[in-house]
Amino acid sequence: MGKIVSQVKFSEKITYSTGILGQNLIYNLMAMYILFYFTDILLIPASIASIIIIIASLWDAVNDPIMGMIADNTRSRWGKFRPYLIFGSFFIGIITVLNFSNGFTNYNSKIIFAAVTYIFWGMIFTSCDIPIWALSSVVSSSSKQRDQQVTFGKVGATIGVVISSVLSVPILNMFGGERSSTAYFYLALIFAGTGCLLMFITGLFSRERIKPNKEKTPFRENIKTIIYNKPLLLLMVALFVVNFINSIRQSVQIYFAVYTWGDANYMTLIGLSLVIGMLFGMILSPFLLSKYKKRSIYIITCIIASVVSAIPYFIDYSNVVLGLIFIGLSFLFSGIAMIVTTSMLMDTIDWAEYQNNFRSEGIVFSMNTFLTKLGATISRVILGISLVVLKYVENAPRTEKLQSGFSFMVFIIPSIAFVLAIIPIYFYNLDEEKLKSIKSKLLERRDNNG
Repeated sequence: MGKIVSQVKFSEKITYSTGILGQNLIYNLMAMYILFYFTDILLIPASIASIIIIIASLWDAVNDPIMGMIADNTRSRWGKFRPYLIFGSFFIGIITVLNFSNGFTNYNSKIIFAAVTYIFWGMIFTSCDIPIWALSSVVSSSSKQRDQQVTFGKVGATIGVVISSVLSVPILNMFGGERSSTAYFYLALIFAGTGCLLMFITGLFSRERIKPNKEKTPFRENIKTIIYNKPLLLLMVALFVVNFINSIRQSVQIYFAVYTWGDANYMTLIGLSLVIGMLFGMILSPFLLSKYKKRSIYIITCIIASVVSAIPYFIDYSNVVLGLIFIGLSFLFSGIAMIVTTSMLMDTIDWAEYQNNFRSEGIVFSMNTFLTKLGATISRVILGISLVVLKYVENAPRTEKLQSGFSFMVFIIPSIAFVLAIIPIYFYNLDEEKLKSIKSKLLERRDNNG
């Protein structure tokens, strides 16, 4: 296999970051608005809209491991993961716009079109989602370079979240406002067009420096990467909870802004609070990773995040300034947790390669995307149930019950989840010394095979 080039150019890191930014423009557009679009624009009952999203999300989550194995067994002149970004990104743009193009007036036709386009969106999005994240694990054999690549990717993802949060409302207002179906169509057109172009550019200019084995890995062997990988199984539980925390906030964000704080324009300020917090957390993460053990960083981060997340609810959840400050602090610790867990995820890939003698980045990162989508599904289940319990109807008047309910989902549920996220990592034992020995042996093995 020969000597592996470890250095990743700064320009390549920037390109990767912008590709993840584009991907998150699209993902967060859907996360923030699709349920609101179904209930308040198409006037689909909340119960039916929630069922559509839950079924689609569960089906989409099932596809992730399959896509991961397909990517792991891809052999092409462009590598394992780049072809999906080069040739698949524009299909994501098309299906995203179709989700906000429902012009049916017939009730049944409207529901069928919404269900079909959303299910297909999830399947097509998966074909690029797994490859673009798995790409970070093959850019270099150096843990430091891969951690930097992940950090750049997460920063790009955060900026994507911010752009979608900050600019979406002004764009909606430009084309008719948050109650206009035309406005959502143009918002989707702008975000989807930009997002798929950025992903395409990432596919063109990225490099895969860790080469796969020439032989393809059978399904039965590939699945060993998961079921016999105790560190990965423990990490999967933690990743699910961390992803759920971000998903529940995204899902309820527009309802919280409208019904707790009284104005959808507060989503812009929430977006700014998010970016400041997440970026500080992600910028701080490489320094923390260079000084302290990953497991310790993660546990301490979750403890502090749990406390910070709950404070506004018990003081005054209607206070916008207080809420924004503590939302920003909570996202700071979320940013650290996301970087640390992703770095640990790449360690489990090395561990699996050492144990099984083959490398399966796709299947491992498919678990991450699977858990992200499962977290999103559970958050939407909770939101859907909450809408029913709160007796929510479109254009409902603001009441104390709605204010308290949506605030509970924004502040208290994440606080509880941060505590739960600590439990699996308490038993995680893939420490730095063990990894150093594993990586040294892997480099020796690759050189001998080269």
